[in-house]
Amino acid sequence: MTLSQDRSPSVNTRIQQSLEVDVHTYPELEIPTDCPIRLAVSLKGLTTWKVGGAAEWYLEPRTLAETQSGLAWARQNGLPITFIGAGSNLLISDRGLAGLVICTRHLRHVNTQFDNETRSISADAGKMVASLAWQAARRGWGGMEWAAGIPGTLGGAVVMNAGAHGHSTQEILVSTEVLNLDGSIETLTNRDLNYSYRTSKLQGDSQLVLSAKFQLQAAGDPEDIKARTFRDLEKRHSTQPYDRPSCGSVFRNPSPQHAAALIEGLGLKGYRIGDAEVSTLHANFIINRQDATASDIRSLIYYVQSQVKAKHSIELEPEVKMLGEF
Repeated sequence: MTLSQDRSPSVNTRIQQSLEVDVHTYPELEIPTDCPIRLAVSLKGLTTWKVGGAAEWYLEPRTLAETQSGLAWARQNGLPITFIGAGSNLLISDRGLAGLVICTRHLRHVNTQFDNETRSISADAGKMVASLAWQAARRGWGGMEWAAGIPGTLGGAVVMNAGAHGHSTQEILVSTEVLNLDGSIETLTNRDLNYSYRTSKLQGDSQLVLSAKFQLQAAGDPEDIKARTFRDLEKRHSTQPYDRPSCGSVFRNPSPQHAAALIEGLGLKGYRIGDAEVSTLHANFIINRQDATASDIRSLIYYVQSQVKAKHSIELEPEVKMLGEF
């Protein structure tokens, strides 16, 4: 989430400079010694679309203390803060992101806790959702079979209410621990998050998910659960374009309609802008054929929206979050 966009035009020029920018270009900003903040780091490889510019400042914390130190430093210097996880639902501008980008993908080094008596799971925000689903399946616990193909982190799943095959995070989440911008930590319950289809209260709040607790159920033979999990994963792989970079589903389904059906019905499968293409396998996916830019993808998103609105008077709402200036 981007907490502020109030930056001078010169920021965008600075972001687009070589990644070898010398930190002494910014003598007014003293980097804390207890926090590995880096300057001008490319974000292109950190998103599943493989597009986007550089972070003005970048932090990949491995501990809570490093995260808190980074937040304090950004606040002290009046910098906007952006949180990213596995980058599976993000479109980052080619011009990059101003301020401090905090990537949570390494906040997963505390052992995941499985309570065999209650069949509950507690895990850190950087834990991959698919990995957690398979660990649950091997124990014969039901409720996460749908998540075996989700390409994001636990933190992202909590924030976005990620789901598949008619199920979602909302069904199994008990509570989540979040970090506020002032460095304090609080626990929010499922009800606190105001969940709805592919969204939650956390999308509008200035909070970072640190961990979450899930409640699963006994579902019998682990081999049966693993087989069901594998079937869900196989179905996902057979119907969705995993051979090219994408963000997953681009648009929310405008119930009772399905976005993919609306787009396919307009003959838009295979439609391209630059190297961005509406997938020929699944119309609600936009793929990066090879050298697409974020601007190509955004233009294609807008084009698809305009065509669906003109034909069906339906406003397709993107699931993907667009960050930065386009």
